Amino acid sequence: MKLIALESSTRHLSVALWRDGVVSERAADVPNGGSDRLLPWLSELLAEAGVVFSDLDGIAFGAGPGGFTGLRLSCGLAQGLAVGLDLPVLAVSSLEALALLAGVEKVCACLDARMNEVYYAAYLVRGDVLETVLAPVCAAPALLAAPAGSGWLGCGDGFAAYPELLASALSGALCGVRADLRPTAAAVARLAAPRLAAGAGVDAALAMPFYVRNKVALTTAERLARGGAK
Repeated sequence: MKLIALESSTRHLSVALWRDGVVSERAADVPNGGSDRLLPWLSELLAEAGVVFSDLDGIAFGAGPGGFTGLRLSCGLAQGLAVGLDLPVLAVSSLEALALLAGVEKVCACLDARMNEVYYAAYLVRGDVLETVLAPVCAAPALLAAPAGSGWLGCGDGFAAYPELLASALSGALCGVRADLRPTAAAVARLAAPRLAAGAGVDAALAMPFYVRNKVALTTAERLARGGAK
């Protein structure tokens, strides 16, 4: 099976090509924009592998939670390509992709959501199969629930943005932190491949980002109540 994957929920943009378990990737940190990079990167990966778009069996994208513009970028490109190629699309949680990269079984995935909040979830990771322990939420770091037990690894830039608050909220649960990890298209592809093979792909028109947060901006009063703008 051959599929492409896109991930742009954070500033770390990436695309990947999956070929029967072999993954190649293009990636870069892009603080702003990046819409001009994803399609050329995909074309490069396909050309290097001797694959053309019509050879693909599906398209996956990191559906979030994450930055609103970034999520629309990956979703829109995945939908556009899928319509033209008549391919199924699979939305993969960006927090799941982050957790997969940790390389351990018990993961607290946490991304900076700005506005003094984080996107957060906890997973048990066994190979490329994830079990959700705490479903994704968008909340202030101090309000997060810690998963039961200890030995959990904290991953994602939320731990860099709010280290003291998260350490306090998850006290007793964490055994360490990897704040440098970001969701990647390669991880999205690894999660998507067995799901697409099992028929979980949907029509392009049904593919949607996973926003979690319903509100993308705060009023001045709300920002001040949370300690100022971030």
